Amino acid sequence: MQSTPKSLRLHIGLFGRRNVGKSSLLNAITRQQVSIVSEHAGTTTDPVEKPMELLPLGPVQFVDTAGVDDEGALGELRIARTKAIFERVDLGVIVTEADAWGAFEEGLLAELQGRQVPVLVVFNKRDLKEASPTERAALEARGAAVVAVSASRAIGILDLREALLKLAPGDFFDNRRLVSDLVPPGELALLVVPIDKEAPKGRLILPQVMAIRDLLDGEAMSLVCQERELKHALASLSRPPALVVTDSQAFLKVAGDVPKGVPMTSFSILMARFQGDLVEQVRGTLGIEELKGGDTVLIAETCSHHPVGEDIGRVKIPRWLTQYVGAKLEFAHVQGRDFPQDLSPFKLIVHCGNCTGNRREMLSRLHRAREAGVPLTNYGLTIAYSLGIFERALGPFPGALEAYRVGTR
Repeated sequence: MQSTPKSLRLHIGLFGRRNVGKSSLLNAITRQQVSIVSEHAGTTTDPVEKPMELLPLGPVQFVDTAGVDDEGALGELRIARTKAIFERVDLGVIVTEADAWGAFEEGLLAELQGRQVPVLVVFNKRDLKEASPTERAALEARGAAVVAVSASRAIGILDLREALLKLAPGDFFDNRRLVSDLVPPGELALLVVPIDKEAPKGRLILPQVMAIRDLLDGEAMSLVCQERELKHALASLSRPPALVVTDSQAFLKVAGDVPKGVPMTSFSILMARFQGDLVEQVRGTLGIEELKGGDTVLIAETCSHHPVGEDIGRVKIPRWLTQYVGAKLEFAHVQGRDFPQDLSPFKLIVHCGNCTGNRREMLSRLHRAREAGVPLTNYGLTIAYSLGIFERALGPFPGALEAYRVGTR
């Protein structure tokens, strides 16, 4: 369970005022001392994350946030970090007390429901005072589920767990496929995995591992090779593979070696579909055509790896984009959760595959970019477009390919 990638977990956020018992509640749910509990308000200063197995649902990620009614300069930083959690939670838990529901909680409810996130309201400290039937009914009438607990005494925790299971999207784990829907059972996917300075020593990068596991789950086969072995690998097969998937950095060579009739794409483009909205990002890729000298392009990554040598986000993509546009561009870079609130300075956003984030967060970023009128694409799409092999890379995705063709008419 612990090895399940964070991106594949259902993210459950705990929100509320300081000292309503969010940390105690998380400790009670997980049956562990995950968060520090104190009688002093504001003990939780940063979001605390805890992976666990919430049966029968599966792997989830609880996020215990700092109180969003904090004060002072430090409080503003805590609030900013807490608000960023809204962008990636799949289920929101508002923790409050009897007779304490007010404008602050209304704001939390509106924020979550405005993002179409299921909401559970937890009236904590029921051992001291019970929420009235009227208070509960009013919230239930507005689409929120309601439970009452005493986290410190572990009362009502079973009801809380059952409510979380009922609210979780039923198809969250069942209907998401990275690649196995493109490779029928018994067929073969050929995975091209370059080993360079940025490949973790002794390991594969996460999208490659996810692809291999997904193919196994789909009862398909995988053959893994480096780009220099690709021709030999293809020649050794008795029939063509159902799909070739490559690291985007080797796109041009792989496109040249793979016969035209064999579907081909990249791990990054698979992640754009899996973690976000591929059609939307294909449309965003067309924003490359609007770039001109002096424009600023934002390169966004959700991980915080240390750049080495010919880094894809800092060296290769800027080089390929500059060559395609034929003019000097400016590039800004952000990592992790530091996605800018103000996107107006940018003419294009090029996002990584988001393998260390989750789909809700990627969809939130897409929404914000759309609202700001800034096209958003991703690494693999940008590379394929810049190198002139965009339609080839979109071949396995008819809807995305049609969106591109419509956008260029």
